[in-house]
Formats: sequence, structure tokens, C-alpha cells
Amino acid sequence: MNDDSKRIVLGVQYDGAPWQGWQTQPHGETVQDRLEAALRQFAGTDVATTCAGRTDAGVHALEQIVHFDTPLDRDMNSWVRGVNSFLPPSIAVRWATAIAGDAEQEFHARFSARSRTYQYVLYNNPVRAPLLDGKAGWAFRPLDVDRMREGAAHLLGEHDFSSFRSVQCQAKSPVKTMYAIDLQRRGDILLLTLHANAFLYHMVRNIVGSLIFVGTGARPADWMKELLDGRDRKVAAPTFMPDGLYLAKIDYDPNWKLPQTPPQNFLWL
Repeated sequence: MNDDSKRIVLGVQYDGAPWQGWQTQPHGETVQDRLEAALRQFAGTDVATTCAGRTDAGVHALEQIVHFDTPLDRDMNSWVRGVNSFLPPSIAVRWATAIAGDAEQEFHARFSARSRTYQYVLYNNPVRAPLLDGKAGWAFRPLDVDRMREGAAHLLGEHDFSSFRSVQCQAKSPVKTMYAIDLQRRGDILLLTLHANAFLYHMVRNIVGSLIFVGTGARPADWMKELLDGRDRKVAAPTFMPDGLYLAKIDYDPNWKLPQTPPQNFLWL
């Protein structure tokens, strides 16, 4: 970061259904492309952004964290309202803050993150719901949530998650620490919340797909442990649909004083 620049951090929320993921692409149909275009219109100059975690096509974010450097001196509320005026309805900057730091301790949206939380919204009913299209996954067979909780318990702690890792994953190590997995149900809606130090590419969707196998009775609960021990992606369930996946929260050191909001359940529960 240049001496005359300041680091601005944004909390960004988006509906991923209309977009081809977060990361910029030549076709320009990504969240990053649209956010940087809006920043360019507001700031009058090109602005390069860095996010906490790149989401895939169709995946949503309740609170994506983004940073960029700029010499412009603007009120934080102006960054929110000004940039939003150039964004489509499916993307919004929820808050903005300036971060002070030196060369040895500089905030970074990705590398300063301590942990991440994802939520998966699953609609469990024999008939699909058009109003949830693109917003929730769908499982038409009955699901036993207690069996799914029993299976999910095997994933807690530090493990090699190779069985839930996409072949396209570029992470240096498949070993991650799962801090918590919570499953709540209300009516036909099941909300799965996963909290880990980091996630592999497609890891959450692969876990959800396998837990659905357990919930339907197609596999026993301890099959989840067998998958972990086997470290073979081909044995686990197919990658589940992206529709119900939400990047919910990125955790940072409180000393950064980011104006974050807790993970939200919205209308699901």
C-alpha cells in the first residue's frame, strides 16, 4: 500500500444466482467484475479488490469481506451509498470502514481471516418450490435430521477432508479444522451451519450431499467417518447444487474493529 493510500474494507452482500461466481472473468459476468465497475464509476479511477473467499457460480454471500487501496478521501457512508447507486439489485455494499495499519500488520481480507462460516439452506419436500429456486437446495426424499447430526459429528476437529475436496481445488493442504456443524429444522426448511478455519473448493456442497445420503437412510451415520478415513473423493456423494449455499461470516481479530453483523437466518428459520 502506498503512503498516500488508505485501505478501505467493505461488507458486501449478494445473490449469486445471476452471476458466474466471485472471481473476475473475461465475460465480465461475475460479482467482482460488477463491484469493481461500480467502484470505478464512483471513484473515477480503476479499483482492484481482494475478497476473503471466492464463491462459485450460484453461491450467495450474506457478508463477503472485500478490501482495496485508494488515495481518495471519502466519507465511509459515501462509499456505501455511492457505490450502491451503480450496482444491480442483486449486489449491495452493506458497510464500509477505513483500516489503519503499518507494513508489519496490514489488514488483508483473505489472509487476516481467522475462520469462516457457511450456511446451507435446504428445502425438504416431495414437490419443488418455485419461489425458492436459486435460493435453497432441494431434497425430495424425507430426511432424518438426528441421523444427519450424528453423521456430522464425525467431521468435527482437525481432519484430512480429501473425500470432500473437488479435483479442481488448489489448496496446498486438505487438512482443515471443523469447529462446529449445526443443523436446525423448521417445517420443510433445514439450515446447516458449518464453521471451520478454512474450506476446500466445493467442500461444503460435498459434505451436504453426503449428509443427505445419511438423512435418507441410504448410508449409515458412521459412513461419514469412513469417508474421512478413506480420503477418496470418488466414494463420497456427488457435489450438491449451489443454490442454497451462503458465505455467512468471516471472523477476524476484534482489534480490527470491523462493523460486522452476526450470521443471519433471514426468513429460513
